[in-house]
Amino acid sequence: MRRTDRLFDLIQLLRDGRLHKASNLAEKMEVSVRTIYRDMDTLVASGIPVEGERGVGYILRAPVFMPPMALTQVELEALHLGAALVRQTADPELQEAAERMLSKVDRAMPEPMFGGIDGFGKEIFAAPEVAASFAQMPIIRRAIRERQVLMIDYTTLDGRQSRRRIRPLQMEYWGRAWTCTAWCETREDFRVFRVDHINEALLAGQIFDEEPEKSLLEYLKRFEAP
Repeated sequence: MRRTDRLFDLIQLLRDGRLHKASNLAEKMEVSVRTIYRDMDTLVASGIPVEGERGVGYILRAPVFMPPMALTQVELEALHLGAALVRQTADPELQEAAERMLSKVDRAMPEPMFGGIDGFGKEIFAAPEVAASFAQMPIIRRAIRERQVLMIDYTTLDGRQSRRRIRPLQMEYWGRAWTCTAWCETREDFRVFRVDHINEALLAGQIFDEEPEKSLLEYLKRFEAP
């Protein structure tokens, strides 16, 4: 891989706003940790708002501006459809972000495109289970982004109440419900929680370090074919 391509890929990895250790980036990019250190120095020197240091990790604190691009009619339709899904199935913060993003894209188009978001012949309606997830999604997203431990009050599918201490790893959308895959410190194992069954979620005030045996990658390995 050319170095310019690698630098671009590094920026894409850092855009999730999470802290990334050099060793993890090196593994994903299939290069040495020393190469990652050099690349990070290059990004910082070029003005990319990367913060961090060797041995701790790196995080992208400010937005990265994308170069000008031209979208075809179909590409614009795909973008609007994705934003329509976000507006209906995500939390208010993401809904507002989707609206701002579409406004920026539409203003940048060289001429008005057909119909805008309400003119592509599509409408999205959220199922009740999805709507019930909206209240807890902002704090779960924050916990995933910042690697913060969560305390949750949870109702199982058979109606039992429990209080769990979890490390949220990822949220998944299944069409009629959102789930959160997490390492449950209470049960000392991976668990998948229905977000609409989380009655309350609070930050525990503790940052968790990434441990390979408690990571999302380790969870996914359980489903690999033998």
